[in-house]
Amino acid sequence: MAGATPTLDVRTQRSNRVVAAVCVAFFAGMVGAAYAAVPLYAMFCKLTGYGGTTQRVTQYSDRILDRQITVRFDANVSGGVPWDFQPVQRDVTMKIGETTEIAYQATNLFDRPSAGRATFNVTPELAGAYFNKVECFCFTDTTLNGGETLKMPVVFYVDPAIDDVPELKSMKTITLSYTLFPVEPAPAKAVDATGKTGKTADENIGG
Repeated sequence: MAGATPTLDVRTQRSNRVVAAVCVAFFAGMVGAAYAAVPLYAMFCKLTGYGGTTQRVTQYSDRILDRQITVRFDANVSGGVPWDFQPVQRDVTMKIGETTEIAYQATNLFDRPSAGRATFNVTPELAGAYFNKVECFCFTDTTLNGGETLKMPVVFYVDPAIDDVPELKSMKTITLSYTLFPVEPAPAKAVDATGKTGKTADENIGG
């Protein structure tokens, strides 16, 4: 019996190593799945309108209903973006299917360039699948010089198919909300004596 102990110890150690390797692999797989879930969830929201995500389209509606709806506009700033960010108008009343253009306005309150990127959502969330944007500044990095003001248009319509959704039959108001987040401003291009734009400082360093 005494001679069997080393063999058992070797087997136990080997078994422990196998279990440890499986646990590590499982943990790594879970972490990878968590990271992968972020872009997959974003794609799912864009395709379905889940979570109030609006739809991006390239054509206008070919049908306009007599039913009217009011769209309200909201603006928020997150992460210390030094901008005054507001909708030019607070709301608009339109017919469902009617293409409408509004604008948001941003002013850089700093004396140096800063940049932001806007995300959006619609409430009630179920209406997101029927809120179609033809033109939008969302998910685009925007850099403003110190004190600069920029108007950013949004062209949209509410899909007439919303009228076929029982839960939205009595809905009279939709809120479109944008939130600005900070991003690094694009590096400034150098300008030579002729006025031509050259490489950035980093590009010159790198050759």
